[in-house]
Amino acid sequence: MVYYFTSNVVDPEATLYVGKDKFENEELIKYGWDEDFHVDNLSSAHVYLRLKAGQKWDELPAALVEDCAQLTKANSIEGNKKDNVTVIYTPWSNLLKNASMATGQVSFRDPKKTCTVLVPTRLNPTINRLNKTRTVAPTDGLFAEKEQHLSELRAKAREKAKEARKEEERLKKERREEKYRREHAYEELMNGGGGGDEDGGGKRSNQDGFDEDDFM
Repeated sequence: MVYYFTSNVVDPEATLYVGKDKFENEELIKYGWDEDFHVDNLSSAHVYLRLKAGQKWDELPAALVEDCAQLTKANSIEGNKKDNVTVIYTPWSNLLKNASMATGQVSFRDPKKTCTVLVPTRLNPTINRLNKTRTVAPTDGLFAEKEQHLSELRAKAREKAKEARKEEERLKKERREEKYRREHAYEELMNGGGGGDEDGGGKRSNQDGFDEDDFM
């Protein structure tokens, strides 16, 4: 089972979720696509955060990080009993999992691509607030959520590529038009002048309204 929580310390609200045990952790590792919060050096649940569009994993609001860290500590049998627990978090893409690791265990592809937060003690008001929002869903839904997420990313990528092609065509058209103007500038200047006077003809009128051609 997967437990979902809502953090209202940010606007819009954030979605957090955590596996019931280490076996569910494996499913979250397999189908994750967000951020992973884990108690460093202690056995704990993996708490994931659903980022909003434009959010960066290493620029999260402090209050949201604290909610995630408190939930992580509370879901660690050993960590929940200790003070001054360090919670480490990283993008899901930075998680490393191989066959030699125990169930639920992970490492990092790039240890430098992590952040840590110290949790001095358990904050019961925070945990109680989060627990009031808890909902439960089967792990089967993780695959569908991941596929839906990937489908949305592909759609956005196609739309972005389409816009890029349109912009490229617009620029090509502008370059063609500019090239044509440069190549035909002299010709247009000569044709536009017509070799005549400003009134467009070869005649001029005197003040009395007679054309000079009427006189010898």
